[in-house]
Amino acid sequence: MVEVLTFGEPMGLMVADEVKPLKDVEHFTRYVCGAEVNFSVGLSRLGHSVAYVSKVGQDPFGEHICDFLAANKIENGYVKVDKEYLTGMQLKAKVLDGDPLVVNFRKNSAFSHFQPEELSGIDWSGVKHVHVTGISAALSESCRAAGSQTHGYSQSEGIRVSFDPNLRPGTLAGQTGDGRVINALAAKADIVLPGISEGETLMGSRDPEAIADFYLGQGSKAVVVKVGAKGSFRQDQRRRDV
Repeated sequence: MVEVLTFGEPMGLMVADEVKPLKDVEHFTRYVCGAEVNFSVGLSRLGHSVAYVSKVGQDPFGEHICDFLAANKIENGYVKVDKEYLTGMQLKAKVLDGDPLVVNFRKNSAFSHFQPEELSGIDWSGVKHVHVTGISAALSESCRAAGSQTHGYSQSEGIRVSFDPNLRPGTLAGQTGDGRVINALAAKADIVLPGISEGETLMGSRDPEAIADFYLGQGSKAVVVKVGAKGSFRQDQRRRDV
């Protein structure tokens, strides 16, 4: 029995050891990455019990991810193992300043084939919070359906849901600017966690207060807008109603 469930794709990450174009790098250091991984590790370190709902391939990256989750006291019993498709992975450049180049290998990954029926068997007793991101919704129709089902069940059971749009280059909303799918998921969440750039893509403004008002107007109870080095801007329904 756990307090928190998160749904998403953990990936193998290879970070360059040298400041060179990725095509010229010969040595890398291996890590585990994923927005939901970071969330889960953070909550586990704060003393919360967390379970990860996902799928990896039957490969060394998948095995390492399961071991990594267990080592960080994150329940991995809901991580399915796929014999046909491989675990998603990233290559990340090393830089001295600015943002590093990141190359994703997640198309047709094991997790992108996650099916809604694979949510069966989850023990929801004791679950107080569910966290999901927009990444899953953009990977495949089946992932989107599974994420929406997770939202719906949590809502029907009165379980608090947090949603981070987490737009990525090449995803549906991140590439086309059409945020209807992402905003529909955000509307089902109690807490929405957009960044200012995501606000500009999804609702047309970089103003933290305008972004918060937009999602509160959709029905969210609280919005935390990430504003980079400045921290965050938080607004909840009670303040909006005053």
